[in-house]
Amino acid sequence: MIRLFTALEIPDEAAEKLMRLQQGLDGARWIERPDFHITLRFMGDVPENVAADIDEALAEIPMEPFEVELEGVGEFGGKRPHTLWAGVKMSEPLRVLQGRHESAMRRVGLKPETRNYTPHVTIARLSHVSTDEAYRFIEANNLFAAPRFEVEQFTLFSAKASTGGGPYVVKTRYPDFGWVEEE
Repeated sequence: MIRLFTALEIPDEAAEKLMRLQQGLDGARWIERPDFHITLRFMGDVPENVAADIDEALAEIPMEPFEVELEGVGEFGGKRPHTLWAGVKMSEPLRVLQGRHESAMRRVGLKPETRNYTPHVTIARLSHVSTDEAYRFIEANNLFAAPRFEVEQFTLFSAKASTGGGPYVVKTRYPDFGWVEEE
């Protein structure tokens, strides 16, 4: 079995802005720079033969370059926040690309994603942070913004079977411009 997801990678300029956010919250488990990404579709644990089908399906997804904009911060967990994130401004190209990923994974035989798609970059896990502290952090950083950046590819990553799953490993980039797989 291999745990897989697809995502957009974060370029250095935007990542540097995200890293500047990562302070002032004792007990937060900050996400490492190499693990910043915008998830398109989480596949979960799949057998190796299904992973090959996933790769084939992803290779067929058309993608035109488009711009991504990071803005604002928020949380997942509501009354008990467990994750802090930087928001990603939804755009039509992003919505279309994510929908193509969902459709491709259904054709491969994976169960449909049941949660609404909320594009974001996870910046911290909060298992040891109070709700009040988390919301003070969000209030203090709610005007966060990073320079727009263009994406030309999406990436298939593998993850460890753990909370947070990192470090993530690049399996393939699409469209494939001939880059070598990272280990």
